[in-house]
Amino acid sequence: MGFVEAGGARLHYETSGEGEALVLLHGNSENLGYFAAQAPAFAERYRVIALDTRAHGESTRGDGPLDFARFADDVCAVLDALGIDSAHVLGYSDGGNTALTLALRRPDRVRSLIVNGANLDPHGLGWKFRVPATLAWLAAGLVAPLSKTLAHKRELLGLMVHHPHIPPDDLAAITVPTVVVVGERDPIPRRHTELIAHSIPGAELVILPGAGHACAEERPDVFNAVVLDFLARAETHS
Repeated sequence: MGFVEAGGARLHYETSGEGEALVLLHGNSENLGYFAAQAPAFAERYRVIALDTRAHGESTRGDGPLDFARFADDVCAVLDALGIDSAHVLGYSDGGNTALTLALRRPDRVRSLIVNGANLDPHGLGWKFRVPATLAWLAAGLVAPLSKTLAHKRELLGLMVHHPHIPPDDLAAITVPTVVVVGERDPIPRRHTELIAHSIPGAELVILPGAGHACAEERPDVFNAVVLDFLARAETHS
């Protein structure tokens, strides 16, 4: 376990295992504990670095904007502190958005990408995510000035309501091995996930049967097998 100071924030991370670096990025309003069924399995072959995103878990908010560009920069700050030039990056949900943003902003830091349940813009979430998030964000706005807890929750909801904004055409710049993973029952529309996969040159698309958005939690054995198989093949291209 460790902490890195970056952009006024204290970023929390945990490491395990040895080998090529593999970064794990969790989703909105969660923490690195989301990957409880992944980190030990991956650590048998890789040096796993699980992060608490800024303003999540044990990481503080810091100053400045709360957006995916800032989150991507935070990943670089942790890698710098650990003396790691580049890493395989696995991102789930908002963590997937961070992974895509990182690959576009700092391609030199990314060896391969595992993108799970990401979206390129707020509409890409689909109405089952976007409508409840928007309503909760609006409702929290009425009482946020009275509660730091609600103000914090509203800011995190704002990430879903207002971010990200990744043009699909920009994804053509990603040249590292990439797999896009999604549960067959994920509320994110399948066509949006397919757009992400088809926009990244050579990207694979894997649909996990019987799983929803949180497929790593719901089908950990299948999810882990997909990731480890992909990474084994990605290493031969690095």
